Amino acid sequence: MPLLLNIDTATEIASVSVTRNGLPLAFLKNEYQKEHASFVHTAVATLLQKTGYQLKEFDAFAVTSGPGSYTGLRVGMATAKGFCYAFSKPLIAINTLEVMTKAALDSMGSLEQDSLFCPMIDARRMEVFTAIYNSDFDQILSPRPLILEEKVFNSYMKDRKILFFGSGSLKFMQIETNPNSVFADISYDARHLGHLAEIAFHKKNFSNISYSEPTYFKDFHSITKSSY
Repeated sequence: MPLLLNIDTATEIASVSVTRNGLPLAFLKNEYQKEHASFVHTAVATLLQKTGYQLKEFDAFAVTSGPGSYTGLRVGMATAKGFCYAFSKPLIAINTLEVMTKAALDSMGSLEQDSLFCPMIDARRMEVFTAIYNSDFDQILSPRPLILEEKVFNSYMKDRKILFFGSGSLKFMQIETNPNSVFADISYDARHLGHLAEIAFHKKNFSNISYSEPTYFKDFHSITKSSY
């Protein structure tokens, strides 16, 4: 039953949670993106006071590794790595799009079983960071930057629905006309990260503390035929 501290500062809303065996014990969030750096350590101190744990008692420290806000990602990764170094504990880094998809799977149980899940993070203009997963969490389209165009996902929607969600989906909603596209307002936070981190902990899917860095996706590419 791993005790984990989970840190998410990848997008507009930052959050920190304490989880044991994947279940949340305490949670705090911050909705002011410019304050993520000052929020994290204060939130950690508050959660430690609430739960009665000390940092040395945690089995690992988890963080959303990106994509997302450059500054936010650096804040989260630096904080998690600092704790790992200080207490000689493993680092668990989870892709932000996976954490978003976990939230969607928890929220949209009424979708058809073969439906796909497409998280989108706004990357300005008509660009997003995105991926596609099935209900078993298998990657159908690997995480990548993408320029949104009408019909860009049509080959995935020939006989099944895709749920689009996240900040980037608002732009796609304006140009998407396929009847198999579904849009939803789904929020994720560090509690969803904690569930995935618990699975990673049992599988010993730890990141190298010295060499781990955020996934920025600085280069943008559109889907081509070879991607299908």
